[in-house]
Amino acid sequence: MQDSANWLHSHGIRTIECLFSDITGSARGKLVPTASLLTTSELRFSQVGLVQSVSGHCLQQLVPELDPDMRLLPDASTLRQLPWSREPAAMLIHDCLHEDGSLVEFAPRNVLKRVVARYAELGLTPVVAPEMEFYLFARRSSLDAAPQAPACYGSPGDSLRQPYSLDRLHDLDAVLGDIQHGCQCLGIGADTLLQEVGCGQLEINLQHGDAIALADQAFLFKRMVREAAARHQLEACFMAKPLADDAGSAMHIHQSLVHADSGRNAFSLDNGQPAPRFAHYIAGLQHYLPDALLLLAPYVNSFRRLAPFTAAPINVEWGYDNRTCGLRIPHGGPQARRVENRLPGVDANPYLALATTLACGLLGMQQELQPTAPLDSSAYGRPYAFPRTQLEAVERLSANAELAAMLGPQFVATYCQLKLSEWQEFNRQVSPWEYRHLLSQA
Repeated sequence: MQDSANWLHSHGIRTIECLFSDITGSARGKLVPTASLLTTSELRFSQVGLVQSVSGHCLQQLVPELDPDMRLLPDASTLRQLPWSREPAAMLIHDCLHEDGSLVEFAPRNVLKRVVARYAELGLTPVVAPEMEFYLFARRSSLDAAPQAPACYGSPGDSLRQPYSLDRLHDLDAVLGDIQHGCQCLGIGADTLLQEVGCGQLEINLQHGDAIALADQAFLFKRMVREAAARHQLEACFMAKPLADDAGSAMHIHQSLVHADSGRNAFSLDNGQPAPRFAHYIAGLQHYLPDALLLLAPYVNSFRRLAPFTAAPINVEWGYDNRTCGLRIPHGGPQARRVENRLPGVDANPYLALATTLACGLLGMQQELQPTAPLDSSAYGRPYAFPRTQLEAVERLSANAELAAMLGPQFVATYCQLKLSEWQEFNRQVSPWEYRHLLSQA
């Protein structure tokens, strides 16, 4: 803590955001004066802060009856200066603990830690690299207004639509400069940047590394981009399918395993050929991801993205450099052998998305499952493999005992109840489509 105190003093930090991720992936916590944090032994926060619905309802029934506090334990490695604060300020990610020091089971960062610990027991370390797709829209006049591309893009469908265009990126130099600065301040290893297929859609790839560190970076990235966009009268959108007739936004996750003692890729043998566990890992993803979809497609809107011929998967077929498959194996040498999971939407909580894909692969290795044959044709000709609705996804996740044991039974039960409440709230709404087509004709 002395090193942290020296850093805070040298940077003139007056206040610190003590934060954690709730189940939706939103930042919750407290703003604490630096002097208080350095002299206070620990912070506490109500457990209900973890289980809020996306519409902002605190679901008191999902925490213990007495609504006890949880202890917030700072992770000093996450201390960073805030790039958007007017006064010198910093942020510090915290872990959520019970009074006895055990991890709060339904805290998303703890769910990922639980899975990573299972790998550590086997002498393996996951290495991941998320790809973050998102839209920049013109600022809307109201929350109910439909999004529009920034003025420099024109309207969707017109001559200014230029997928993968470098010129479109230059039109956004000002906001992209702030995003780049934010990545540097927050220790986010942003790699390549490209204009995506959608009008106003961008993709930033994060450099590969430790799973918990990359989940932290993805968590902070989404918040930072929203702040940067707002400074330029824009709105950053991490919704999976914000436009009915345009591309959805994914969080593709590249994943590999290395031996903890040597750093050698555990998916490859010494002779460079695929190790048996590589096939088992792929098979685990194929077997368990359909039941785990609720963790990768967490909202009613998320299911709209999973449609054929939209650069999104409809099943868990796998193939070499085949982007129609849910599981793509990029070209590369033995040390770069990895799997790209193309299922997660960018609306997923990054801690939970990473925990889920790693858990499914680990279950496949433990059970020595065998994958289907790799597909060298379009996967869009194969059957749809996922739940069609959020309700069906809740039912399938809650019924899978193996996933619950891997991710934590209390977490899975809490998560499913939270998502069921969101589905029930959504289902009570009467949509504009119903008024237009049913009010005077049904």
